[in-house]
Amino acid sequence: MQSSFKHNDISKLQQKPLSRAVQQILISAALVAAAPVLAQTADNSAEQAVEVISVTGSYSRSLEKAVDLKKTNIGFSDSIVATDVADFPEQNLAEALQRMPGVTIERNKGLGSKINVRSLPSEFTHVSINNLATASGSGGRDVEFDIFASEIIQSVTVQKSPTAADEEGGIAGSVMISTARPFDYSERKLIVSAEGAHNSISEEIDPKFSFLASDTFGDWGALVSFSKATRTNRTDANSGINFRPMGRFLEATGTRSDQAAAVLERDAGIVVSDRRDKNETSRIIFQDKVGDRLYLNDQDKWGATASLQYKPSNDFSLTLDAMKGGYDVTEDEYDAAAYSASSRSTLETIHDYDDTTLAQYGIVVLTDVSYTATQHEFLSKQRINETDYSQYSLALDWQTNGWDINGLVGYSGAKKDQDYANLKHVAYAPSRTRWTATGGETIVSANPASIDMYNSPQSYLFEAYETELERVTDDKYAAQLDFKKALELSFMPALSSVQFGVRYTDKSKERQFGSAKIQGPAAGDASWVNSRTLADSELQWVTDIVPGGAYKAKDLNWMQVANDYARNTFRYAGFSTPFTEGNYYRVDEEVISLYAMANLDFDLAGLPVTLNAGVRAVDTSVLSFGYHQVQNEDGSNGYTDTPISKKGSYNDLLPSLNMTVELADGVLLRAAASETLMRPALGDIAYKRSVSWSEFRFKDGNPDLKPTTAKQWEAGVEWYLESGGILAASYFWKEIDGVVREALTGVVENVEKRNANGTLDGYYDFDVFQPVNAAGSYKVTGLELIAQLPLNVLHPALEGFGINSNYTMLDNSLTGASDLDIPTPPEGLADKTYNFTLYYENDRFDTRISYNYKDKYVEYIHLNMYPVYRDAYGQVDIAIGYNLTDNIKLSLKGINITDEEATGYTLSPLFPVMNEFSGRRISLGIRADF
Repeated sequence: MQSSFKHNDISKLQQKPLSRAVQQILISAALVAAAPVLAQTADNSAEQAVEVISVTGSYSRSLEKAVDLKKTNIGFSDSIVATDVADFPEQNLAEALQRMPGVTIERNKGLGSKINVRSLPSEFTHVSINNLATASGSGGRDVEFDIFASEIIQSVTVQKSPTAADEEGGIAGSVMISTARPFDYSERKLIVSAEGAHNSISEEIDPKFSFLASDTFGDWGALVSFSKATRTNRTDANSGINFRPMGRFLEATGTRSDQAAAVLERDAGIVVSDRRDKNETSRIIFQDKVGDRLYLNDQDKWGATASLQYKPSNDFSLTLDAMKGGYDVTEDEYDAAAYSASSRSTLETIHDYDDTTLAQYGIVVLTDVSYTATQHEFLSKQRINETDYSQYSLALDWQTNGWDINGLVGYSGAKKDQDYANLKHVAYAPSRTRWTATGGETIVSANPASIDMYNSPQSYLFEAYETELERVTDDKYAAQLDFKKALELSFMPALSSVQFGVRYTDKSKERQFGSAKIQGPAAGDASWVNSRTLADSELQWVTDIVPGGAYKAKDLNWMQVANDYARNTFRYAGFSTPFTEGNYYRVDEEVISLYAMANLDFDLAGLPVTLNAGVRAVDTSVLSFGYHQVQNEDGSNGYTDTPISKKGSYNDLLPSLNMTVELADGVLLRAAASETLMRPALGDIAYKRSVSWSEFRFKDGNPDLKPTTAKQWEAGVEWYLESGGILAASYFWKEIDGVVREALTGVVENVEKRNANGTLDGYYDFDVFQPVNAAGSYKVTGLELIAQLPLNVLHPALEGFGINSNYTMLDNSLTGASDLDIPTPPEGLADKTYNFTLYYENDRFDTRISYNYKDKYVEYIHLNMYPVYRDAYGQVDIAIGYNLTDNIKLSLKGINITDEEATGYTLSPLFPVMNEFSGRRISLGIRADF
């Protein structure tokens, strides 16, 4: 891997060298060492150490500990602790969290990857590990939870109402993750587990191993944990289907536009008055690329933690925490696709159309069409992703003379390398494409030149072996000092304590990207283009390349080139993918936060009241830079010689209020109100321009973006039962401003566009889109219900049975994210979600069955016009455990045991975009606790 630009160009632009940020961290570390400080805020129950539940221990006890955390926390929160994290059949940390009230996950090919709190978009959630905001190498603020092994996590709390002391409140909430420390255990501890899991489609068996060892030696303690797992999963999908506006043909040069207009009038009675009026042509829809795809996803994941703790008394401790891990994924995709909107094609015959389903938006959908020159493609794609993450923090805890002084210094970082390759063979021929009940299909048309796209390898010509290389580094340094003073003031007895503090963070994200095309056996050689056919390569049945038998989405099979063969055959000696200036960007962000808050305890009408009130002042500065596209003297496109930078800044004042009133013994009225924010994605802030040739658009970054903010309040009643259960209900309200959306901000006329083989496609007007803070606001209101109940409270015969369930229902004001003014809910927001777990346990045996449901939601807005929905999805998981001895437990677990498929559609289920199968997963494991 190589770069064609110099990094010292970057450093010249920076207002502050990175070394200064490091110096500031080291200075802060010295201050922490000089002053007695706390690793964790005494008031923040979510961060307090919890009693560790044995791996072979009781699930109901782990639920009771989570309830205790919820009860003692000043704000609205929910928690899970070690056994709850470990004993469900999750594949990663995201799936472990989906059982919590209001928490759902985003699935990618059967695997949970990101979480949504109260169905709000994943980037609205702030994530920290051991009180340090987490980097994962993603392009946004959201954390990719699939990189974390759940076995190394001790507890997780989702804080839904922030206090002023929190680093970031998160519009949806804050996920606070804690790893284990040696003094969490009262004695020496060794936990070892091993597991094998079988996927029903890939038919592979995946191993997983983990251990934890902890001991204390007088005033000192040490702990290490490690987890390693591999996973092979196959996904079959009829997908890649989307709407394409008729402007694709009507704005084309030559006869293609005239023929499209004539066929529309002849077969559908549609007369286009202005072929360049996008508001008119974008409401005439045809079916874009249809694909049949098989994915084989091989994962290798490991994670480790270490904790060294010095604790001479309960009033003082010094803790060094470390966390490292890696997540390597190789995904092979084999795609047989038909691209109806090819640059050579136009309409031939409209067999059927739908002018009623979407008539309220003035949209006519051509549902069954023959095209003159469909671009049929066989694509062998390979994505190799390698993510390394690390986190280190130093914390001290000293309580003396009524003072708690809290401090933390730390670093969190991630590096992600992505290597992408795509072997592309193309055949242009007439075809007929239409929607089906579960997706789409391309078949032979009545035109005598039409081909059977799945069985004509000699018709496919080599176009290119495309490669892309991306490297993202994401680093964050932080230092924090907190001071708390307990008070007993005669003139204000209600004021029990005051707390104040300061936090400094320095975050940097850098992205390098490059692409290259191989079109011949040597550099600069294009002799394979239009001469080498698909039949000239070694072909195999795609269901033999990918293990697991028949294609699940259709009764279909085809022959294709394996990725191993492609990599060995088409990458000539000495080939590498260079990074390029035009795709580089870096964003540096500094934040200084000051806060103060007060805690009060008093009686109101004879009822005990606890109140926390505070305010946080946040000052943020951003420096963003990258190379910009310019036009050379000869008319060709180029880039500036050195990066161009731009500064941005904003500041906010964020108040918060949390209160509990004890209405009766075990019954709490809880209320909260706050203002909070989520910062824009660093990739959106980046000062850059990228191009999408297929969508005829440029995308620019916007360093002037401001954060998305929210005003919110919540009120609820919680009944804590003597049995350890809880019944709770709460109502929440959020008014969200400044949502970041892509908007059309300009047009570049007469942009030259070329085909992959270098021939001229034509000159087109390219739209320029930028992320902007949308005007106006939208409101989200919701109801959250929780019932965690041992059923023996209902009848003694139900001893050992229990339920753990929650339900979240949302209502939101619609927003105009579509350029066609189609009313659209915020992306990622589902109207209702619920989780239900029924469990039974005794001294030797336990079993759980769980159902998780997420309502439909908008996944993205295609071309900024057409909302694409992910359909409602429910999944059943099971876990069965048997204690062979007091220390050894055998477990059988199942994920998606009913073998549900994931589906999606554009605007209406009549126009599906995907039908995806990832199979069920059964695992057998054993754990020992000594």
